[in-house]
Amino acid sequence: MKPKFIQMKKQIFLLLILSSSILFAQKTIYKEINSIELGATRTLKIYIPASYKEGSGRLYPLTVLFDGDYLFDVYVGNAKLFAKRDKAPEQIIVGIIQGESRYTDCSYDKVSGLPTEDSNKFYRFVRGELMDYLENTYSLSPFRTLVGNTLTANFVNYFAIEDVPAFDAFININPKYSPDMPSFLENKFSDIRDNKVYFYLNSGEFTKLERHERIVKLANSLNNLGNPNLVLKYDNFDTTKTAAIGQAIPVALSHIFSIYAAISTEEFNKKIAYLSPPDAIAYLENKYVEIEYLFGTNMKIRERDIFAIESIVIDKEDGLYLEDFGKMINKLYPESPLSDYYIGMYYEKGKQYKKALKHYKNGYAKMDENGEDAESYYQNIDRILNKQSNIIEEKEKEKLTREAEKEAEDEQRRIEKEREAERRKLEKEAKKSNKAPRERRRRKG
Repeated sequence: MKPKFIQMKKQIFLLLILSSSILFAQKTIYKEINSIELGATRTLKIYIPASYKEGSGRLYPLTVLFDGDYLFDVYVGNAKLFAKRDKAPEQIIVGIIQGESRYTDCSYDKVSGLPTEDSNKFYRFVRGELMDYLENTYSLSPFRTLVGNTLTANFVNYFAIEDVPAFDAFININPKYSPDMPSFLENKFSDIRDNKVYFYLNSGEFTKLERHERIVKLANSLNNLGNPNLVLKYDNFDTTKTAAIGQAIPVALSHIFSIYAAISTEEFNKKIAYLSPPDAIAYLENKYVEIEYLFGTNMKIRERDIFAIESIVIDKEDGLYLEDFGKMINKLYPESPLSDYYIGMYYEKGKQYKKALKHYKNGYAKMDENGEDAESYYQNIDRILNKQSNIIEEKEKEKLTREAEKEAEDEQRRIEKEREAERRKLEKEAKKSNKAPRERRRRKG
């Protein structure tokens, strides 16, 4: 019996180590927070990205979830996938465990449409105590997202209609709006001027008709505002209410963090394709300035985004801005051959082949000679060498042509001189012939 007991203890010990490792890697923690506003203790479930380090200077966007009991794991799973695929930044995610208290936390007055006395306490808890704790504990970027479902989705919007909202993005999953909420939102969003607001809502066949029509009407009204500072997305799902949660969260993430993701075909066609080269370069630079400001991610311009605007810089205005493009890339990726490639192309288009060859050679020197791209890159050098060789041949041909033309001109002048001399000789002889008879007649007379 003893060996089995020892073996069992080892297995339990290993299991505990494994569980601790998984929890540490995920950095998901539970935190009890004592609320003066609520007069009670609330439990938070907090996800911290594995890359998070105190004092690193890196900032992370924050997402707060109502109904953290069941929205937290779904949202975290999607957020991790989006971050891994470079479609969204890593986030600090906080779920408020509500359970049955959600009904008092997020209730509203049926006459005024505003929070009740109890839900006002929850509002002040979130807006004051919770946000103060999170801002004092974690390194947060300016971008904040608030998420709710059904009744809590309605409550999300009380934070949206503040004079100065503490959140930038609002996700309404299967919202159960109070009668006055659509009017509150229309009035608020018609007047936003300084900052962008990201707003997501959805409905579906699973929703009661009256409630569904209210959601659709709100989506249409907000869309008709035509306010460029309201970044709106509405979805209608043909599924169940529970399944819609799993569908809504990734779509909302994609919508809210669209500026973070690499340039898509849609973004290029709508916002970049018609730009001039300097404006396309400025668009790219500004995109990453905004990414750094909003999400605290000090990331270089992705190479795929460089390639996205490449055709504009090369094809428009005869490549006049290729040198500026190359210099910008050199600051970001000095070890990459890309900058020399674009600057070399700039000089090649200007027929300054000596300078073009210099930059193409510099770019090739940065590459692994045995790499799969090295051979194709070397074609740039070959092309310039051929052009230079052709120029030399052309110059030699031009020289031979000029020499031949000069010889022909000299020969033509010689012939003309000989003809002129012969003409003068004949004229002189003719004069002598005419003069002799006159002299004879004069003597006879």
